[in-house]
Amino acid sequence: MAAIKRFALTIIVLLFLCPLVDGQVDEMCSEFGFIATLDGPRLSAPFVFGRINIKANEQRAKFPKVTITYQNRGSSPERLTVGETGNYCFKVTSGAGGFLVVEVDGVEMARRQIATLAPAQQREDFEVFIDRDKPLAAPGVVSSKYDRPPNSKTVELYKRAVEAEEKKDVNGSIKLLKEIVAIDPEDFVAWGLLANKLLAKNEFAEAEAALRKAITLRADFVPAWITAGRVRTAQKQYEAAIPIFQHAAELDPENARVFQLLGESYLLTKKGSLGAEALNRAITLDPNGMAELHLQLAHLYQLAKANKLAADEYRKFLEKRPDHPDRKKFEKYIAEHLQK
Repeated sequence: MAAIKRFALTIIVLLFLCPLVDGQVDEMCSEFGFIATLDGPRLSAPFVFGRINIKANEQRAKFPKVTITYQNRGSSPERLTVGETGNYCFKVTSGAGGFLVVEVDGVEMARRQIATLAPAQQREDFEVFIDRDKPLAAPGVVSSKYDRPPNSKTVELYKRAVEAEEKKDVNGSIKLLKEIVAIDPEDFVAWGLLANKLLAKNEFAEAEAALRKAITLRADFVPAWITAGRVRTAQKQYEAAIPIFQHAAELDPENARVFQLLGESYLLTKKGSLGAEALNRAITLDPNGMAELHLQLAHLYQLAKANKLAADEYRKFLEKRPDHPDRKKFEKYIAEHLQK
């Protein structure tokens, strides 16, 4: 039976909010009765919000039923039915972390993890493609693969770690995460987060020690494998990073972030064909979220004097980011090379 290709769990890196985020969150969340900027301090009233863009191969006679679920490890799942605007908004009342699941007509079409140490007002957009001519596959069981029951002894420490992250206090985050693993040494998620923060300070040996703990506790914990590869690339050990990212891709073959990092490692070791293949795979898995990779591919093709291919990548990029400040420059390159 032909099945709809599902968008993968995407490991979300910590984002820094831009000045426009307040306007974005108010615009989208107002549909659901929230005015985020008037709803208390950011630390006490976080929001996860965004837009779901449904694309079909043909015009559908009936708009499908689109729902999105926010599963937070500290509370029961929350579900919204999304209207034709595509907007959704969840007010997070019991700590950060968890995941979002998008369903179309009852079938899971996309899933994305929300980091425990994430911005208070975090925007996550989805682009979902459906085929009018093919029935959707029967719904399956929703997996909470990396979920771990909360430990009452560490819940408050996690909240304080979120606050430290909001303040960009890396040392504070590290201190609190070390306290968490001291209380609960089986918390593989905390070990992975600790490794990530140690990496941010270039404390590679300590980061690797934390990663060994995380992976020993949970061998298929892809976020830890991703951080392990990033530890190698941070030390310019690009060849050593490649098999790590390859293993992460085997564990989670629909993880766009893994293929992005794998592709970039290939490029840094001058393996252009393999790099382009991996970057294209990342784009296929997350077309909107990985739009910037079109620019990397365009640069790669320019270096190879494949100007027509480069122009086509710029064209694809502008379809997804029409307001990019370099639009005119890209359009000029497209006009000069795409039709040749």
